[in-house]
Amino acid sequence: MSTSQRNQPGDTDPSTTRTARVVLPEAEVVHAPEPESDEEPLEEASIEEHAEGDFLEDFPDETEDLELVHARIGSLTELRLPRFSNYLKRLCLRQNFVSFLDPEVFGVLTNLEELDLYDNKLKNVGDALLKLSKLETLDLSFNLLKAIPEGLASMVSLHTIYFVQNRISKINGLESCINIRSLELGGNRIRSIKKSQSIENLDSLVNLEELWLGKNKITRLENLGTLKKLKILSLQSNRITKLENLEELENLEQLYLSHNGVKQLEGLEKNTKLSTLDLGNNFVPAIENISHLTALEELWINGNEIPDLLGLEPQLAAIKSLETLYLEANPCQKKDMTGYRRKIMLALPQLKQIDAT
Repeated sequence: MSTSQRNQPGDTDPSTTRTARVVLPEAEVVHAPEPESDEEPLEEASIEEHAEGDFLEDFPDETEDLELVHARIGSLTELRLPRFSNYLKRLCLRQNFVSFLDPEVFGVLTNLEELDLYDNKLKNVGDALLKLSKLETLDLSFNLLKAIPEGLASMVSLHTIYFVQNRISKINGLESCINIRSLELGGNRIRSIKKSQSIENLDSLVNLEELWLGKNKITRLENLGTLKKLKILSLQSNRITKLENLEELENLEQLYLSHNGVKQLEGLEKNTKLSTLDLGNNFVPAIENISHLTALEELWINGNEIPDLLGLEPQLAAIKSLETLYLEANPCQKKDMTGYRRKIMLALPQLKQIDAT
């Protein structure tokens, strides 16, 4: 185990250190792919030994930042975290074996602003986080959660949430979280964003600027109309077949819809602030209906069904901000491997990057 201390600027006495970092170097963690079915996988018995003892006994109570990464921690009891309660602002427990959060421990850590529990064994958090009213960032990615934790409404300062790669099938319990600016729910089991089924409380997130829902099973774009401040929308690797219901998102700057089943480039009439549009690996047959996107800088339409380059000049030549175009793996490239790049350069001289080169 290696333990290091980092002094705050101006500190010379190690006893005044306010940052503690404990890391056990191990082989890189590899996550097994999630099963396609909704059946619960059999949980393998852990062959790891959980580390014991208080790694933090040499650190002062005034420590503001604790990082215990890949330290084989199963129980938090011996760490005596409550003694840091008056000063602790950031707690990172990434890549451990934590399966239980004690409300008596976290209930006194009321000055926490960031809590990172990425890659642990949590199935729920119970009431442990109810008193964290100053918490701004919460990361519970790569755990075993089946639902969004209850009690988020009490975290009035919360603005960034990561729930990546869990087993969440519904987005609920967010009706009072009006200050959230970024919500990450990629790699879960969400099938619909229809208000009556799955995201009944999404419409209350009026300050949301980033919504990440990649790698779910969503079939339709809907129930997004109240997200007026949304700048980034990511729904990569879902089952969407149509661009629709985006007219209220007039502040949208980045739209990611690669690896879906989109069949036509359409429905973006009101999204004139788009700077990045990613529709790679869909079934789009033509470059059309985007000449009005005058702020566009990056267009990704590789891996579609575009047969020729006829749409380039009428749709994209007037967009002087366009610098990057990905068009490879379309029939238009496969049919003209030698002249493909030259024709694009002639049609769109403003480009700085064509495909991966």
